[in-house]
Amino acid sequence: MNSLEANAREPRATARAHAAFALAFAAFVLAGCGGGGGGGGGGGGLPIFLPPTTTPPTTTPPTTTPPASGGNDDTIVASSTVAGLCAAPRTGTNPETGTAYPDKAGTLTDEKRWVRGWIDETYLWYGEVPTNLKAADYATPVAYFSVLKSPALTASGRAKDRFHYVYDTERYRQLSEAGVAPGYGMEFAFVRNSRPRDLRIAFTEPGSPAAGAGIARGAKVLEVDGVDVIEGTSTTVINRGISPTTVGESHTFKLQEGTATRTVTLTAASITRTPVQNVKTIDTGSGRVGYLLFNDHITTSEAQLIDAVNQLKQDGVQDLVLDMRYNGGGQLNIASRLATMVSSPTATSGKTFERLVFNDKNPFRLTPAQTVIPFHARSRSGAELPRLGLSQVTVLVGPDTCSASESVINSLRGVEVQVNLVGGATCGKPYGFSPQDNCGTSYFAIQFQGVNAKNFGDYGDGFAPSCTVADDFDHALGDPTEARLAAALAMRNGGACPASASTKTLPGLEKSEAAAEQPYLLQRTPLREIRLLGAAPAPS
Repeated sequence: MNSLEANAREPRATARAHAAFALAFAAFVLAGCGGGGGGGGGGGGLPIFLPPTTTPPTTTPPTTTPPASGGNDDTIVASSTVAGLCAAPRTGTNPETGTAYPDKAGTLTDEKRWVRGWIDETYLWYGEVPTNLKAADYATPVAYFSVLKSPALTASGRAKDRFHYVYDTERYRQLSEAGVAPGYGMEFAFVRNSRPRDLRIAFTEPGSPAAGAGIARGAKVLEVDGVDVIEGTSTTVINRGISPTTVGESHTFKLQEGTATRTVTLTAASITRTPVQNVKTIDTGSGRVGYLLFNDHITTSEAQLIDAVNQLKQDGVQDLVLDMRYNGGGQLNIASRLATMVSSPTATSGKTFERLVFNDKNPFRLTPAQTVIPFHARSRSGAELPRLGLSQVTVLVGPDTCSASESVINSLRGVEVQVNLVGGATCGKPYGFSPQDNCGTSYFAIQFQGVNAKNFGDYGDGFAPSCTVADDFDHALGDPTEARLAAALAMRNGGACPASASTKTLPGLEKSEAAAEQPYLLQRTPLREIRLLGAAPAPS
């Protein structure tokens, strides 16, 4: 059983959840940017023409359609007393456990009572949930859940809780078991999501249908299945095309590559992601600089990161440019090991990588020691990790840099490693949750905040870059002339952000528009937008 499977098996009764969590210290997930979605040609999710941080409505929905179960009792009860009481109980065998579903006949009122009790018990900001919300005003438990969150704003005026969402439990299970969704092996990114739209290919996976068709970073999508992307108003066909739901599904794309255009038909396949790519050493006038593109904190990335660090160490690099502009997160133990390999034993030995802070009810009954994640010095197999021994590192970032990726930045800064950021502001997600199933819906609500060794974790607006540079779709990732990498190299030589980098605008945008509209990836699955703690303790 992998760790995400452990999440889906979280017991319904709160008391059992407390015991399971304290014993295994597992099943915690930290969300990335936005509330769900499909990934890079993955399955389903947010409409492509909405911003990446779209969340459920924060206003009371119309009440012209009364709740199916009625009810106006808003007394908060223990979630364990109404768990599994469902308006439409599941029947048959739960594929997760091999046993019958525990659902029993209940009502929508029971489900809404469970939601309210669970929020009161585990939500990080339970005291900020408005007290004037009436369950009877909401037709479904999902609609009720959508408003049971803090209304507070960050310093910039964004909602503090932008990460409150739900997911169909069975679909979530299938995604967690498969690890990937059907796709073409290419990541779509909006350079501009208002008309005239600019939809680009951010990168492709080696060996994928997209790579086989010769599609590369920077290709502009003009049409999907004959529907205009740039000025079109109908998005259904486009959404279906960029987010195939089954292997073997085919769709046609009209692409502009440089000055040429072509139409290509792609068939969705099961994509094996290559999380570490383009590892190289760049010779500069002031020394050798390592570069690597890191896209996913997934299990296979550990060995690839170790190989990359060994290669760069053998090459004698003196600095590192870590490209995480598209890394939405993943396993926290991978993030810890990456940070360890970048830094020195002096900086990290015996230090806290991240500490988890819960509400004052300590809902999962953890001891202080159980809330601490160390800098892991060994791989999961127990082998000592290689180290670059750097006192500073440059990270290429943007709005897709989320969760575990932000944890790498914050945790290194917590032990006095200088982290220079080049690109755009990160997504701002220091918060985490354990998804909980009830009656076939998995609910995701913030339950903890991660802080570094200096007890800092207040970056709800993201980390601002040291040098603001627009994403450059005209050059390959890892090309020293690509704008963000070029700026990082120039900063190393000159010590300051090049003036040309901070003033460069996105293609087709005025400078004022560029400040407000940064490119972002489309429809990544929740499995690529998380921070995950493994169930088994790792060697330290």
